[in-house]
Amino acid sequence: MSAKTVLLALMVAPGLFLPLPCQSPSNPQEQIEAHERLAQQYLGEQRPDLAIPELEKVAALDPDNVEARANLGVLLFFRGDYAQAVPHLQAAVRLKPDLPKIQALLGLAEEYTSDLAGARKNLEASFPLIEEKKLKVEVGLDLVGLYNGSNDLDSAASVIAALRKADPENPEVLYAAYRTYADLSGESMLELSLVAPDSAQMHQLLAHEETREGNTNGAIAQYRQAIAIDPHLPGVHFELAELLNTSQDPVIKRQAEEEYRAAVEADPHDEKAICSLGEIAMQKGDLQQAYADFSKAVALRPADAEAKLWLSKVLIQMDEPDKALPLLEASVQLDPTDATAHYRLSTLYRRAGRMEDARREAELYQKYKDMKDKLRVIYKDMLVQPEEIREDEPDEK
Repeated sequence: MSAKTVLLALMVAPGLFLPLPCQSPSNPQEQIEAHERLAQQYLGEQRPDLAIPELEKVAALDPDNVEARANLGVLLFFRGDYAQAVPHLQAAVRLKPDLPKIQALLGLAEEYTSDLAGARKNLEASFPLIEEKKLKVEVGLDLVGLYNGSNDLDSAASVIAALRKADPENPEVLYAAYRTYADLSGESMLELSLVAPDSAQMHQLLAHEETREGNTNGAIAQYRQAIAIDPHLPGVHFELAELLNTSQDPVIKRQAEEEYRAAVEADPHDEKAICSLGEIAMQKGDLQQAYADFSKAVALRPADAEAKLWLSKVLIQMDEPDKALPLLEASVQLDPTDATAHYRLSTLYRRAGRMEDARREAELYQKYKDMKDKLRVIYKDMLVQPEEIREDEPDEK
């Protein structure tokens, strides 16, 4: 028995069988009750092979007996007789529509018997009503598979969003999300290339692809072409600035600063670009400008843990630890996995004589530092080494 059928056996079958009075069979109703008692007895003895014929007799005598039809469908499903299970599960759902677990099982049985339209209909209907996390994930992943099989990626993405909310750390869910979003990305790229191959958006997309491949200079050329077509294209100046800012060449670094400023000019609420300008000001030793930039960023987006972290760093360098402390405390609440924030908070607590708090933050720092070191090793094998961007590169037209 697969993990899925074990899961459904635990979550669907229990509770459907009802206790019945003991009587000798002398009329149809008494015969029904006698067969039900035998079915319960055999199931108690873990003999579904004997329980199934008894339930079949009940269903023959009383076709509208929802408990018998549901339980018979469940047992046949677990035995692998999906085609035989379907009509009983269908009858149970017809007789009592508010059985989302039974309807989910019906959808799975229909999928296994190649009735994909029926499977999709019943899985769609039952999925939002299922509350148990494990069952919801099983049903949702099957539904995602059906959507992907019919290239209905938007619907698949909608189910993925619900699954990530229900079980955000489930590897199967995260992998399904990766595959679905990757397929969506490829589909969108193809559609854009057909609809607007010479658009600014197409060049911006190609810049992303070049960056992903490590071809930074090719990506810069694509960003430049996008800007030439539409200087007000949302996000393009910031994205180009981020790429230029990876260079070690000081001339290219200055170009990055110009693009960050262009991003803010295009969108005064571009909090990320403002933060980047604050970082540049810090690198230049201009703490007052850095303080102004990071303060503005925090005001624009109070829930940005990184902006609060940078502003606290400026305040520490300005010898204002009392103002930095609440910012750091807020930062670790917003992002508990930031090792740097825990380290700085530990330092401030130690300076304030709060040794127990300092010890706790130091332990959290080490925990998340070790975790990120392990992740860094994993990602090192995945990442493409980008080209170095230098001023002596030929200008791209």
